[in-house]
Amino acid sequence: MNTPTSKLLLPRLWLAASIVLILIPLAVIVAALGEFDAEIWTFLLDYQLPELLKNTLLLVVGVGAGTAVLGTTAAWLTAMYDFPLRRFFFWALMLPLAVPAYVLAFTQIGLFDYGGPLNNWVRAHYGIGQFFPEIRNGFGLAAVMSLTFYPYVYLLARNAFSSMGQRALEAGASLGLSPARAFFRLALPMARPWIAGGVILALMEVLADFGTVSVFGYDTFTTAIYQAWFDFYSLETAKQLAALLITLVFVLLALEQLSRGNRRFSQSGKAQQHRRKPLSDGLKWLATAYCTLILFFAFLLPLVQLGFWAYETRNDGFNTVLWLNAWHSFAASLAAALLVAAAALLLALAKRADKSRFAAVAARIATLGYGIPGTVLAVGVFVPVAWLDNVLIAHLNLPEGTTAVFKGTLLVMLIAYLIRFLAVGYAAVEAGLERISPAQAEAARSLGCTGGGLLRRIYLPLLKGALGTAVLMAFVDMMKEMPITLMTRPHDWDTLAVRVYMFTIEGQYANAALPALLIVLTGLVPVILFSRTEKHS
Repeated sequence: MNTPTSKLLLPRLWLAASIVLILIPLAVIVAALGEFDAEIWTFLLDYQLPELLKNTLLLVVGVGAGTAVLGTTAAWLTAMYDFPLRRFFFWALMLPLAVPAYVLAFTQIGLFDYGGPLNNWVRAHYGIGQFFPEIRNGFGLAAVMSLTFYPYVYLLARNAFSSMGQRALEAGASLGLSPARAFFRLALPMARPWIAGGVILALMEVLADFGTVSVFGYDTFTTAIYQAWFDFYSLETAKQLAALLITLVFVLLALEQLSRGNRRFSQSGKAQQHRRKPLSDGLKWLATAYCTLILFFAFLLPLVQLGFWAYETRNDGFNTVLWLNAWHSFAASLAAALLVAAAALLLALAKRADKSRFAAVAARIATLGYGIPGTVLAVGVFVPVAWLDNVLIAHLNLPEGTTAVFKGTLLVMLIAYLIRFLAVGYAAVEAGLERISPAQAEAARSLGCTGGGLLRRIYLPLLKGALGTAVLMAFVDMMKEMPITLMTRPHDWDTLAVRVYMFTIEGQYANAALPALLIVLTGLVPVILFSRTEKHS
């Protein structure tokens, strides 16, 4: 039975509003490609673009290879073999997701730099000038980012290998292939879509990253956008660079889709449970050592170093400024997380009410913000807000000297957060909504429960867990978020992430430890819950 058009009015209005919310900043950035300014483009081509493109390409290749190798090998070992501490590594290898890339960056630099404690110790005891290689370069940056983002590949590849069971190895054995050959010739090609998906997620984070490349002093599009806007006061240059970066993001997604072609990667029949193979005495300890090294450098070492620095600076670090920044982070993140959960709930319900193709496309477009780098989104939100401010100032009788109405307010920052992280909340809410049968809502309607009553009595009680997950995941993401906060926050509204940035660009790594540790401890909660849930699923 078709739903009456009148009942679809509100759902379609909300779907349209959700599309407009993302398309306005996106259109502002894309339109900058058509605003050709010879002077700006001459400047970019002569001084910035070649270096930015080279650095970005090297970073994408390095992190892509690093995350693929680390994530795939760790997933294969934990999914297919038994070795000491395998059950611990199965979920613990997800823990690096709790450490923001910029936090791992400054801890690794603080430890391994020429003047760091490790090189100083070797220099004092053995007279070697620099024992550990220079880390402040593209290779060091790619290594740090690979350690931060490999869990994206690890999770997807592990699920792929687990679902295949022993089929790949058994098929390989029947063809006379060794386990190693069966891995490369059968298991790896079968898992390619999952591995590629994880690598794409990691590379999206690389293109969006601002804090890590800033710590390393490595120029990319994100740092150039920030410098153009805040150092050179050229919003037009920032728009041009943002347009180029968003083009790279779209090209990356298109290439990944194109690489799949018409191939299908599915398995026939029911997924087969399998028994993990025990490794020989020598190999099992090698597997344990390999997983230990990954977890050590990606999570344990930075956490210990942060704790050491935090203890060192505890007398000066625990002050009213820190707690004010922590309050700003908590209040803004919680407010935005609740906003995200509410918008995600309405979007998911609108899509369920309107089963047309328009609803499916609208929901997909509304969640595109997660793929837009924070610096790009900040520019895309600021430009229309600045235009609106100019219109209001020109036509309203505002006090003399008024230069802004909405610019530099919490409202603008919260809107940017909503656009960026709506996808996080929507994924959680939609997953919860799929477990609610449409028949339950129909039964409630037959009893006279409609509109707000249906939402209050049926959906909200049944979606409490999903909404809680949406709030928690969005909250943690926004606690870690740096570029949007840095570029759209009100004056003197510093957060923990901004405080970390201010200290790290001045090389004051020890002073950055306390706010960074608070961010990491906050991020640990959902990561541990998620990884433990995955372990028992």
